[in-house]
Amino acid sequence: MTATMGPMDGSKPLRRDAERNRQRILAAANALVAEVGLDVTHNDIARAAEVGVGTVYRRFPDRQELIDELFDQRVDRIIALVEASLLIEDPWSGLCAFIAGNLELQAGDKGLKDLMAGDGRTTDLAKRAQRRIGPAVRELVRRAHASGQLRPDVGVGDFPLVQEMVGAVLEHSRRIDPDLWRRALALVLDGYRGRRPAAGAAAGRPRPTPGPRIEQVLERPPR
Repeated sequence: MTATMGPMDGSKPLRRDAERNRQRILAAANALVAEVGLDVTHNDIARAAEVGVGTVYRRFPDRQELIDELFDQRVDRIIALVEASLLIEDPWSGLCAFIAGNLELQAGDKGLKDLMAGDGRTTDLAKRAQRRIGPAVRELVRRAHASGQLRPDVGVGDFPLVQEMVGAVLEHSRRIDPDLWRRALALVLDGYRGRRPAAGAAAGRPRPTPGPRIEQVLERPPR
């Protein structure tokens, strides 16, 4: 009896192999982008994924297509953060939790920071992210205004400035004092605050004055 043979063109194994390579490429690209930002190359990704550079080009001939693949999962993290912040009963604490949490996400993911900056390569993606995130952030600000805890002259548009200012501190200090940005954030938010909280309230309170390592931070360029 002659055994029935499957397709000779190997299409099914090829599809499985192609999908496996695609997932390896995405995993490698995700880790590299988080570590070094959006300036990774096809060659960098191929080395990290342990595939040929031609394989990376076949799966993602346009690097922007690869960035798009990595984008939505990063925005999903911010959406989850802002939704969790809205569940915090105290409006000021919820607003502070979102801003600090967003900076923490960007501290651990340089690619996310680059994406949200909208630096020309990612302007359209940044706008798309703002359309998804914006309504919930506006609600955080509205609650803080309604409670009197946020100054009436501070609006939604002021908070990207916080991200930029404190993000710069984060970049310069991450290797010397990784938590220094928290002090900078607390000082800025203290200036945004309206009615003062009760004694002992922790949200937004600055840490003690930093020690001599602040001089190292100011002297040393970010890497």
